[in-house]
Order: sequence, then C-alpha cells, then structure tokens
Amino acid sequence: MAVDTERVAQLTRELLIAIGEDPDRPGLRETPARVAEAAQELYAGVGADPREPLAKTIDVSQGPAPETVPTGAVLVRDIRFRSMCEHHLLPFTGRAHIAYLPGEKVVGLGTLARVLDIAAARPQVQERLGEQVADAIEQSLGARGVFVMLDADHDCLRTRGEKRADASTVTVAARGELATPPARAEMAAYVIIGVQNAATDAPNVQGRSE
Repeated sequence: MAVDTERVAQLTRELLIAIGEDPDRPGLRETPARVAEAAQELYAGVGADPREPLAKTIDVSQGPAPETVPTGAVLVRDIRFRSMCEHHLLPFTGRAHIAYLPGEKVVGLGTLARVLDIAAARPQVQERLGEQVADAIEQSLGARGVFVMLDADHDCLRTRGEKRADASTVTVAARGELATPPARAEMAAYVIIGVQNAATDAPNVQGRSE
C-alpha cells in the first residue's frame, strides 16, 4: 500500500496551523513535503508481508554441501532497526538479536534483517514487532525454534511524560525448541557475550549453539 504523500503533506500543514505555527514562514515552508517524503520510508511496511524475503530458501539437506547442515542455532546479533510507536507516532530505535534452529531450510543471514525491516516500517509496538518476526521465520522456514530479542530506546518514554532519558526496553519472542527456559537463557547469554565483545572491539556478528 503506497503512502498518500499529497495527503500527508496537507495534513502536516494543518498540524502546524493547529499548534499555532505559521506553515508559510521560511523554516517551515518545505516541512510538509519533507514529512511526506519521510513517511514513504517510515511506513513502507504497511500492508507488506514480512514473510516475503523468506520465500527464497536453501534446502540444506539436498544442497551442494549437506555436511553444513546446522546442528544448533544460527544467531545474528546487533541488527539495528527503527520503528514508529503507534501510540504517539514517535520513533523507537534499537538492536535486534534473531536466532533460529533450522529444519531443512535456511536463508541468507541478511534475509533476517529484511524481515525485521518490513515488520518495523509501520506504526508498531515493540512486543508485537518481535512476535511478528518470530512468526514469519517459524512459518516460512519450518524452523524448529525461533528466538527474537529486541532492545530499544523509545522517544515517547525519553522525551515526554516521565522523561526517562536512560531507559531502554527489552522484549523476547520465542517459539518451539528455543522457547524453553534453558534455551532462552542460552540465547540471551550469547547476546550478552556480544555486548561484552562490542565493548572491547571484538567481532560479534554471528554466534552458534552446538
């Protein structure tokens, strides 16, 4: 579903008037058009299916190198993301850590980030975002388990209301074999190791549970 940029620009002009501003002064004259252009990117995921990037898979059991079939979880850490809180239309940004236990299908590591990008590019709440990513991976790949941890900073918490500038929010969505308490603890430990490695400039792109 395409963003109606003309209408967004018109409504932005009305908003400026409603808060007592002059939309025709030099600093705001181009603001409606700029907001409309930004909306095309920020809300590009509205109506899109986060499972779409997962349509192209690799059948590891029948592929050219069946000996590479993972015996444990594949974990991609520190995927930066941004979304818009649906309660106040203010951004929240952070890092995602996504793991899955493959069945017979795997995907390129960058595909997991694209799933997240689609689900995040819409008015969202953090809890639902993680659940949507987990569902997409489980359903599309037939994964034996999925683990999605999101750690985000919310402008609606940092800049308004109680103004908790240092607060961050962590949510976890888990499926299948990675939903058990020991498995969740193991995946969380890999994430913590990644944070510690980042603090010492060590590489932390991918972890494996064997």
